Amino acid sequence: MQCITVGYHEFMTEKEKAAAGRLYCPADPELFSACQRSKRLCARINRQIRPKSRIQLLKKLLGHLGSDAYFEPPVYFDYGYNTYIGDHFYSNHNLTVLDTGRITIGDHVFIGPNVGIYAPAHPLDIETRNAGLESAADITIGNNVWIGGSVCILPGVHIGSGAVIGAGSVVTRDIPPNVVAVGNPCVPIREIPQAQEITR
Repeated sequence: MQCITVGYHEFMTEKEKAAAGRLYCPADPELFSACQRSKRLCARINRQIRPKSRIQLLKKLLGHLGSDAYFEPPVYFDYGYNTYIGDHFYSNHNLTVLDTGRITIGDHVFIGPNVGIYAPAHPLDIETRNAGLESAADITIGNNVWIGGSVCILPGVHIGSGAVIGAGSVVTRDIPPNVVAVGNPCVPIREIPQAQEITR
């Protein structure tokens, strides 16, 4: 699909428009090439049996990947370079990250199977949407967050540190820290008490 972009921020590249949260054309040659590179790397990652080999390829793909990370294949990223992941990360099977905007994930984040993190936002009006344009909004996930299976995280969301997102939730708005949040739309249902010191 070709996009109609004449007269709209014509002095910015499509990649710069996406980073700025403006309407951009995902079919732009630069973005298309980056997406194809990501698909090739993801295909190699998903064929790897050895976890260390997967991590080596993921470090080539992602903007940043911290220490002690583990990904169950398959994984999918739109671009990869817009995703920044901290230390001690774990994701179960079938993580899908549409990182047209920046995705920032903190330390000690655990993600269940079939989770989608979606930065793209598509126009509501038909004319703009049919012109092939979209925008993107950054997503931030704090430290020590647990995300249950089949959770969907939508553009522009911030999930606070220490939050637990229940399985099957659709996160459409910010979630404060240290709460259990569930549902569609996902809302906090209770606070999580401050952790007690672990003794043996």
